[in-house]
Amino acid sequence: MDINQYLVLAIFTGTILALVVTDKRPSLIFASSLLALIASQQLIISDVIKNLTNQGLITLILLLLVSSAVDKTSLIKRLGRTLVTANFKTSFWRLFGLTFTSSALLNNTAVVASLIGPVKQNQYHHASRLLIPLSYSAILGGTVTLIGTSTNLIVDSFLIEHGHPGFNFWDFTLYGLVAGLSCGLLMYLMTPLLPKIENKNNQYNSYFIEADVEADSELVGKSVEENHLRNLPELFLIEVSRDGKLITPITPDFVIHANDKLIFTGNVQNVDNLSHIKGLKLFAESDGLLRDNLTEVIISNRAPIIGKTLKVLGFRALFDAAVVAVRRDGESLSGKLGEIKLQAGDFLLLATGPDFVQRHNLAKNFFILSEKKVVTKLSRFQEWITVGGFLLTVGLAATSILNLATGLLFFMAILVASGITSNNEIKRNIPLNLIIVIVGALSLATALEKSGVIAQLMDAIHPWASSVSPIWALVTIYVLTLVLTELVTNNAAAALMFPFAYGMVEVLGAPLMPFALAVAFAASASFISPYGYQTNLLVFSASNYKFQHFIKFGLPISVFYSTIVLLLLKYSYGL
Repeated sequence: MDINQYLVLAIFTGTILALVVTDKRPSLIFASSLLALIASQQLIISDVIKNLTNQGLITLILLLLVSSAVDKTSLIKRLGRTLVTANFKTSFWRLFGLTFTSSALLNNTAVVASLIGPVKQNQYHHASRLLIPLSYSAILGGTVTLIGTSTNLIVDSFLIEHGHPGFNFWDFTLYGLVAGLSCGLLMYLMTPLLPKIENKNNQYNSYFIEADVEADSELVGKSVEENHLRNLPELFLIEVSRDGKLITPITPDFVIHANDKLIFTGNVQNVDNLSHIKGLKLFAESDGLLRDNLTEVIISNRAPIIGKTLKVLGFRALFDAAVVAVRRDGESLSGKLGEIKLQAGDFLLLATGPDFVQRHNLAKNFFILSEKKVVTKLSRFQEWITVGGFLLTVGLAATSILNLATGLLFFMAILVASGITSNNEIKRNIPLNLIIVIVGALSLATALEKSGVIAQLMDAIHPWASSVSPIWALVTIYVLTLVLTELVTNNAAAALMFPFAYGMVEVLGAPLMPFALAVAFAASASFISPYGYQTNLLVFSASNYKFQHFIKFGLPISVFYSTIVLLLLKYSYGL
């Protein structure tokens, strides 16, 4: 090996070690590796630009941007409220079915993030018995289609780079369905191994939120339990105002009537879960305002509005702002939002109009603290465009009528034109850290091939590889990828292992497709560590799990899943 090959190998090894043993962000590590490769002249800028314009990466970015728009719809949130019932078996299979199916088409991290709240909020079962299965169901569902997980698209881009036509939309489906459904059954049988952990104390400031029940609301005539109002993430129904009277406490069998005012307390960041309930109008909506960026203010000690109610003040006209929620530290609020007498030190969350910042009375009344991001609901027409357009785009790609990236690009334009998303929102949602990780990993893989490190390694193992059965070579590649994905990230594992898999294929003269599928499936199979996959990290943070819980529950799943995938690949391709 020459000096250049030693340099590339040193940077590669240093990257892996940094990912495993340090707590630095993967994007920082890969950015450093990329700079080191350029500085040592192992790569030139055109190599990096080529990886930055990689078709798989562009498709992935478009898919994530579109998924953020789909996540605005009420589809997953409405279904999420109905998931958990008193029967654990029913709850498990509902959760598995929705998560598995959704993750085959949508970003699985977004799916899990949407469902964590209802699972944590359920009144029947310890959330710790459902959160790990929630994450694993999303991982399994993501392996069913080409767009189910980002690793599939990364491997697809490598295939195209090496002159292969790439994956078809359904190339993963047989293996993903058989392995996923089998592991779903095993997970259910293993649920007694999951711990019963009390939920974490919620670390948020509790706001007082009011919503009106309209005459045509889906809530009317049904009880609190039938409406699943106790499954709202970090929002609690504390009282109801009916015909001028306050009713509290609210029991599960309390029946909702038209024109009731529902009073909630909880995390205002989750207020969008109320706006997705048909016929439930938030106070700010009835006042003509509700924005995706809300402004938090505190009432100053000399404010003229102290001692007056929102209704008496004519708050909307006075400040060109509507109050979404109120918080008063050290005191529980009660009554209608518009009739609460304001006090110095009250926190107000405001949906502001265009003239808000121009009003001269702001400094007299408020200290402006910050903006909070809250997802506002879409109209029925916008929901149809979002869900229908996404399914049409996926359907056209699945039937090879339209290239997926092209379809997503035009669909994104429709989302902007119809006001479902905006240019500013697209800028905010661009996954910059993920782009850096993927471009860094692709560039590192390019350097390994360009410098001849892969060729040298293949020459070294040629005597062993030429004498071994292709199935054992496939198992070796799969296991190495599996170990790497538990230690680093799934996308990095896929990008770094593909060049070795491709080199092995050239030595053996074996078909490329089973090795490419093995890398993709292994890179997604992060069941043992809470840090290997983002959905695992989400549920790990949402409960008081310990590392050992993932090992105890995930190791059998990992072995079972891997065995099924490898056997299917062996018999499908005659290895």
